[in-house]
Amino acid sequence: MAREKTSCLSRIAAGAAVGGALGGAVGAVYGTYEAIRFRVPGLLKIRYIGQTTMGSAAIFGLFLGAGSLIHCGK
Repeated sequence: MAREKTSCLSRIAAGAAVGGALGGAVGAVYGTYEAIRFRVPGLLKIRYIGQTTMGSAAIFGLFLGAGSLIHCGK
């Protein structure tokens, strides 16, 4: 029983990590596109891209981690 919980926790952590990495990559590309499109001035581009990257990574990691949790319960 304890081994199943450890395996389930590792699956959830792996799902969240993969989701965070994938969401971060997509967020960086999208943030760069939006910063250029809206002509964000100077160093604010870096801040805008960073916020978009972190937000996207957090949301996508959360959803993939939750999906792994649901899948683990079956």
